Amino acid sequence: MTLSKNSFKNKKISVIHEGKYIRFLKLGRWEFVERTNCTSIVIILAMTDDRKVIFTEQYRPPVSKRVIEFPAGLVNDESRNESIFTAAKRELLEETGYRAGRMVRLLDGPVSSGFTSDMVTVLQAKDIKKAGPGGGDKLENIAVYEVPLAKAESWLAQMQKKGRLVDPKVYAGLYFLNKNGRTKIS
Repeated sequence: MTLSKNSFKNKKISVIHEGKYIRFLKLGRWEFVERTNCTSIVIILAMTDDRKVIFTEQYRPPVSKRVIEFPAGLVNDESRNESIFTAAKRELLEETGYRAGRMVRLLDGPVSSGFTSDMVTVLQAKDIKKAGPGGGDKLENIAVYEVPLAKAESWLAQMQKKGRLVDPKVYAGLYFLNKNGRTKIS
């Protein structure tokens, strides 16, 4: 997510340090990071025909815990020339084993605007069908859960009692799944 030169007209950005995937920057007194290995991030809200929400769980080293999330991933992270829709379909299949017939863009925005330049697009997977085992790529160990939408919040509370963290974006996603379950989205 390399920043556009036009983003900071007449302002000097300093590179503090550059790692393999992240660059640490300084603009005035503000320090932040940007990814060097992708163009954006996708989060996928997926629900089966029988209204089961698809969640993933994986260990996240920065917080030293397993975290419940929606399937998500990086766009153009391996020198691909892919759209957000292609990346979302790829990540959903890779992480959960579900293939989406189509993706509907719900919203875009910053992930953590005080810390990173990362931008995210949230999409809803439509017409999903189980097509493989999921679990992520060779570097990931992802557990996949299918939870009835009506019981999702209580299930998340139980998982927290078991020591899991829940990404707060999950609750925003549940709002959209509930809202879109009541109205037709094209």
